[in-house]
Amino acid sequence: MNRRKVERLIQARPLWGSNGMAFGPDGRLYVAQFLAGQISAVDLATGDVEVVVPSDGPLQAPDDLAFDTDGAMYVTDLVPGRVWRRDPAGDFVLVTDEITAPNGIACVGTRVFANEMIPGGRLLELSPAGGEPTVLTAGLAMGNAMQLGPDGQLYYPHMLTGEVFRIPLDGGEPELVAADVPDPVAVRFDRGGALLVLSRGASGIVTRVDLAGTGDRSAIVSELNALDNAAFDADNRMFVSSYAHGGVAELMADGRTRQIVPRGLGGPFGVTIDLGGGIHVADHYRLTQPADQQGEADQSGEDVTTTQLLNFVHGVAADGDLLHTTSQYGHVRTYDRRSGTVRTRASGLNRPLGIAVRTNGTLVVAESGAGRVVAIDHDDQVSVLVEGLGRPVDVAVDADQRCYISDERLAAVYHVEDGLPRLLADGLGTPQGITVNDGTVYVVETTHRRLLAIDLATGDVEIEADSLPVASAAGLTRPEPDLFIPPGLPGMPRPFAGIAAAADGSLIIAANGDGSVLRVNPEESAP
Repeated sequence: MNRRKVERLIQARPLWGSNGMAFGPDGRLYVAQFLAGQISAVDLATGDVEVVVPSDGPLQAPDDLAFDTDGAMYVTDLVPGRVWRRDPAGDFVLVTDEITAPNGIACVGTRVFANEMIPGGRLLELSPAGGEPTVLTAGLAMGNAMQLGPDGQLYYPHMLTGEVFRIPLDGGEPELVAADVPDPVAVRFDRGGALLVLSRGASGIVTRVDLAGTGDRSAIVSELNALDNAAFDADNRMFVSSYAHGGVAELMADGRTRQIVPRGLGGPFGVTIDLGGGIHVADHYRLTQPADQQGEADQSGEDVTTTQLLNFVHGVAADGDLLHTTSQYGHVRTYDRRSGTVRTRASGLNRPLGIAVRTNGTLVVAESGAGRVVAIDHDDQVSVLVEGLGRPVDVAVDADQRCYISDERLAAVYHVEDGLPRLLADGLGTPQGITVNDGTVYVVETTHRRLLAIDLATGDVEIEADSLPVASAAGLTRPEPDLFIPPGLPGMPRPFAGIAAAADGSLIIAANGDGSVLRVNPEESAP
């Protein structure tokens, strides 16, 4: 029973992320979904999405896929370092786990090739029967999506150096095909044999290279930035994915686009509200806002606007024109909305997550992996506010600048007094997002999918809303994927259902279970 009316400001995502793509034998477009840990098939005629490999299956972090001529699907499982084969009946077999950060994958007949997305990575031919991989070449500067060219050679990008290379299928000396390509993330050939290189940055560029003639280049420029992968259908229509925005779109040669599956959030994680009432959402690869603060979609049909592509943002706190952010990979940064600049405030922290800001500008950060809360001053000096906690996830400060903490490991909520944690409530089900407003602490209890209200005067705990679409803690039903992968690259982030309080008493919740953002209205109402 909800005491308050709950509505969606941002709609649920129809496709939880979109990365590698390939057409299957049934004519549908299969999409690897890294953040979701699943694979879906898209009917391009209707836009319908069917999950064909759910998140409780064998995959942890699928990033790319390809089909061989027998109809078997091969998938790179990036974080655990595995490549899988799924036969036409749907059964999985592990091909290899002797690979680090496998990303790009390509099939040539029944031969299978994969590369590593690390500095100094390898390009390998894999044995579908599970034998030792054969190294074709090494020294890749972050490999990614690759494909067989019309000349019978394998083409692949170096993301770090902005280059595209090719190599014979049986190995040999790699040949540089194109240099100075902006942020190359995927190499694809259309049905006419033209080379197209997708850029992963903010520019939305696809570079077309004339390999058969002069080597001249042309660019397709669209609003579809943060590109990840592409596939061409039998009519030579190009469909693209986005690691940051998700969805599937058709990209025309003149840059026009047609959205097949709407874009959506990849998390969301933390939320905050600025002094003007604007809502800001941390969404792993970007900072976002509702396209219309009243919850209505803009003319493009999207109800999410990207404020800034900013990799690995999880916690967020507004402070005037500044948005202070955390990354579970160790960073605290400040993004200035006026200048567009980013300043690193701290690095090397142990899984920082929730963040709040005091009136004097001091940042308060839940350092989840270290079991403590730290403060970061104007000079970026880090000090310990309180320690000895379990796994603090979020923090909030009230009007008197007192600090409140949710601890998912200890299943409790605390406030800080004289440098020590004082218990407010315990026995909770994985409390995460926390905020305080008008004498009440609100916390998102993810195990039970509830919003709780803790009265600071009486200590009473009430259920404000239940059946919320928030994700339960990772690791309850399956092992958690690694947060980091060798050699210290970001792996899979932990879920975080953030919350923020608006001036009118409404509450904004990051509903990471379905990718929506909720408003819990201030007035009491029963459905």
